Amino acid sequence: MNHLALPAFSSNGHLQAVVEIPAGTNTKFEYNKQLLQFQPDMRDGKVRKVDFMSYPVNYGFIPSTRMDKAREGDGDPLDVLLLAEHVPTGSVIEVQPIGLLKLKDLGELDHKVLAIPVDPEKRIITATSWLEFQRDYSAIRHILELFFMYYDGLGTMTVMGWSDEKSAIEEVKKWLLVES
Repeated sequence: MNHLALPAFSSNGHLQAVVEIPAGTNTKFEYNKQLLQFQPDMRDGKVRKVDFMSYPVNYGFIPSTRMDKAREGDGDPLDVLLLAEHVPTGSVIEVQPIGLLKLKDLGELDHKVLAIPVDPEKRIITATSWLEFQRDYSAIRHILELFFMYYDGLGTMTVMGWSDEKSAIEEVKKWLLVES
């Protein structure tokens, strides 16, 4: 299965997320576009392990999207941060966006959709909107900012701010490759 070519939206109209890196993991996995499989990311010939702390959320991408370099993107699919318990690599899950973390990675846009599972049984927080998230879980916002500012070395990532769930959906639509 080509996870990149899955539709961004399910037949139910929910956004879909593909998990590359489960929460609580230090090994950075990426989807190999040529081999169509998940593999540990390599740096200097070695498996890349984040030498900081484990990923605090499940990390992956929205299929059928690409942050085009011609429009200042990083050339990869739009990232998603899934607030849920550990979800295995390769899982495809319906999600509900609740926010958008705006980042620049060495000058390229590297925004990340903040989402919760559509299935209430898989949620680890009760917030279902940006307003509720801000009100009840602002510490998570700060943890995520600090994680991304430091996980690959200070000065690599720049936090540009946050937006709400409406902005998150607009961001997905901005980078869609095909109609979903």
